[in-house]
Amino acid sequence: MAGVLQRFEQRLEGAVTGAFARAFRSAVQPVEIAAALQREVDNSAHILSRDRMLVPNDFTVELSPPDYERLNPFSTTLTDELSTLVKEHVVEQRYTLAGPLEITLKRTGELSTGRFRVRSRTNASVTPVAGQRMTETAVRSSNVVIEVNGMKHPLQAPGVVIGRGNEADLKIDDPGISRRHAQIKIHQSGDETTVTIVDLNSTNGVILNGHKVSTAVVTDGSEIRLGNTVIVIRMSEAH
Repeated sequence: MAGVLQRFEQRLEGAVTGAFARAFRSAVQPVEIAAALQREVDNSAHILSRDRMLVPNDFTVELSPPDYERLNPFSTTLTDELSTLVKEHVVEQRYTLAGPLEITLKRTGELSTGRFRVRSRTNASVTPVAGQRMTETAVRSSNVVIEVNGMKHPLQAPGVVIGRGNEADLKIDDPGISRRHAQIKIHQSGDETTVTIVDLNSTNGVILNGHKVSTAVVTDGSEIRLGNTVIVIRMSEAH
């Protein structure tokens, strides 16, 4: 761990000159943020399989207004170096990232100068259904929409297969998801729409509203957990 932090400091020293150096004399020091990110990774790690530990890939560093104003102009360089540090730590500890790494600085009035906090989450990348229209009009006109990591995906009958493999209709790059993990089936009968979730013999199963299921009917607001990804079902009358 010390080696990763030392390399981080050395790389940053090479980039820090002039105004950059003055900005880094703010109350919050980059090495403190780096160490906090390492701790967050370690504390959030959980067992994926016998030889794999999954860790978050999306981090937000919340800063006080004064610290944010000093560091934000150099956020690209700082977050790039912090990302390198996290990746090195992940490799050294033999962790598995939940998806593409993202580190963001955020201003918050809740913190005083010199105080900061790190928040993390798993946020796997999602590849939409081939040929799917992702416009707001398409979302509004569909009576079945799923929300995955902040993205809305309108669905049509007969539904979609969700998985990590290229053969899945909706691909989610989550190491806890099987290549063909589950299927959301949509059945339209007149004005009535029935939506069902089916486990396709996945490794880690399907969790619907906190309960493991093999096949179950879902309703508006239902939460489906596949691996480390939560999918929310939204249902309404098409209009």
